[in-house]
Amino acid sequence: QVHLVESRGGLVEAGGSLRLSCAASVSAFSINTMGWYRQPPGKQRELVALITRDGSTNYADSVKGRFTISRNNAKTTVILQMNSLKPEDTAVYYCYTDSLQGAAWGQGTQVTVSS
Repeated sequence: QVHLVESRGGLVEAGGSLRLSCAASVSAFSINTMGWYRQPPGKQRELVALITRDGSTNYADSVKGRFTISRNNAKTTVILQMNSLKPEDTAVYYCYTDSLQGAAWGQGTQVTVSS
C-alpha cells in the first residue's frame, strides 16, 4: 500500500506564494505519475498538475504560468510551487500518485488565499 505524506498548506494573501510537497512511500522505479488535484468549496475535485515518470508535465489552464510542478532528485517527492495565488485557488489540495501498487491519494491539505 502506498502512503503519501503531504506538507501543510496554509493561509496566504492574494499574490503570495506557497509550496506544497508530497512524499511517496514507494520506490521511484514503481511510480508512473505524481501530481496534485484540488477541491474548491462546493465543487468537484479537479486536476491541478501532473508529472510523469519521464518528467513530462500537465497543468490545468487555470494555473499555467503560476504553478510549477517538480520532483526531488530521488523522484519520490512531488513539489508544487504556487505563485501569484488568487482567491479562486482556495481549495483542499490532494497529492496523487499512480504506481505499480495502484493509485493513491494523500489526506488533503487546506490552502486558503485571502483577497
